[in-house]
Amino acid sequence: MTNSVSSSTNKFNVAAFFSGVGGIELGFEQTNKFRVVYANEFDKNAGITYRLNFPDVPLDDRDIHIVSSNDIKNDEIDMIVGGFPCQAFSIAGYRKGFEDDRGDLFFELLRMIESKKPRAIFIENVKNMVTHDHGNTFKVIREALIKNGYLIKWKVLNGKDYGNIPQNRERIYIVGFSDKAAYRAFKFPEKIELSKKLSDVIDFSTPQDDNFYYKEGKQNFFDQLKETITSQKTVYQWRRQYVRENKSGVVPTLTANMGTGGHNVPLILTDDGRIRKLTPKETFNVQGYPKEYKLPENISNGQLYKQAGNSVVVPLVSRIAQNIGNSLKEQIEENSLIPKEFAIIYTKMSGPFEGESYIKNYISSIDDAVLEIRNYNDSLPILSDEDYFKLIKKKSDLEFYSIQPV
Repeated sequence: MTNSVSSSTNKFNVAAFFSGVGGIELGFEQTNKFRVVYANEFDKNAGITYRLNFPDVPLDDRDIHIVSSNDIKNDEIDMIVGGFPCQAFSIAGYRKGFEDDRGDLFFELLRMIESKKPRAIFIENVKNMVTHDHGNTFKVIREALIKNGYLIKWKVLNGKDYGNIPQNRERIYIVGFSDKAAYRAFKFPEKIELSKKLSDVIDFSTPQDDNFYYKEGKQNFFDQLKETITSQKTVYQWRRQYVRENKSGVVPTLTANMGTGGHNVPLILTDDGRIRKLTPKETFNVQGYPKEYKLPENISNGQLYKQAGNSVVVPLVSRIAQNIGNSLKEQIEENSLIPKEFAIIYTKMSGPFEGESYIKNYISSIDDAVLEIRNYNDSLPILSDEDYFKLIKKKSDLEFYSIQPV
């Protein structure tokens, strides 16, 4: 197997899905190890922002359900990346998971992975995806990726701890490799000190358009805002009935619905003592987008808030991408496993929010699989699905084998 890095650019080719405004792609391109050769995004407004900032990337704006893998013209795709819409799994959503029409979008992404067989995959989603439906949602996703030949690692990371961005944003990141050498070499980035301040991403002094300010007589809850919003060392939110102060001194998790109806939008106290919500540009700053990133002038603020809330912490993605790029340059090992009726899957979890998993071997029968596991001499248990769901509720460390039909 040869390394498929483009000889002309010496960069790995990336196909991106559910691109939004390109936060994941930006993080990967910032490493100078990757180039995006295809992107897909169905939201027309997000597409306008994407094209403004990625004029050279072919953007397919069709529904992914009707996109064929043959539409990706580049034959050598090293990576597939995507953060499929997370409403079906988020705490703020209806918690319907795969029963939600949006829940099937993972399987559309999987369809592309199965067809293009990239060397690596990168998936981002909400933290709640790990525990949704008592752990079954993530189990389905994990096993689907593994059965397609990927050795995966996952971890929930917070933007303020791993991206040096003053926002409390926990997301799960799943990284998978088709060869063992890259898998073994990859590690998620370590924690770093949060050195960026609120004033680095929010302009407390420059006057903004009048519609960003909250005033007496303009909002019927203004008296509550005035009484509570008294410090510039933190950020606030109006939560329908009360003012919420973020005690950690960073921006609370940005959401797609911020700026609509005065709900969830981050609020600050300006240098001149006025109360205002963050501007769209500031919400992009809070996600770690560089200053030169452009926002279209012909899109409503509501749509721009939605785009920022749906996006990612770019510096954190870039740190992960840097490690992926380094790992992909490791010597490739051929996968010598020959698929059979059943797969022995190894899984190690540090609680539900961090772990790794891969196929140890393929076996013709369950009885043969049990015998082989006993010969491993590592004394790890074989967990049934029922055992797994019981133990995952305890959120304890787990290391085990499971036997699954292929």
